[in-house]
Amino acid sequence: MSEAYSSGAWTAKEGEGEAFVEAWTEFARWLSTMPGAGTARLTRDVSEPRRYLSFAPWESAEAMRAWKSNPDFPQRMGAVREHVEEFAPSEYELVAEV
Repeated sequence: MSEAYSSGAWTAKEGEGEAFVEAWTEFARWLSTMPGAGTARLTRDVSEPRRYLSFAPWESAEAMRAWKSNPDFPQRMGAVREHVEEFAPSEYELVAEV
């Protein structure tokens, strides 16, 4: 098993940045209760404050996919997506560490 990462590139709707951060934080609290989940982080683009990047480590790709298969996932993700214009999810695997 190798370390895996879930990530999302988000663009908040105009005037909904704070609501997006609150919704994402609630989503991340739920994520943190899943087996194999690490600490989720949300960053904001300094030059484009409506753009965000989220990142969460997982013990394995299997743990990450089990989280995404959870029956509560669509509703919880939907609560976050209500506040965004664009969302692009990604999955990564660790290939180097220094």
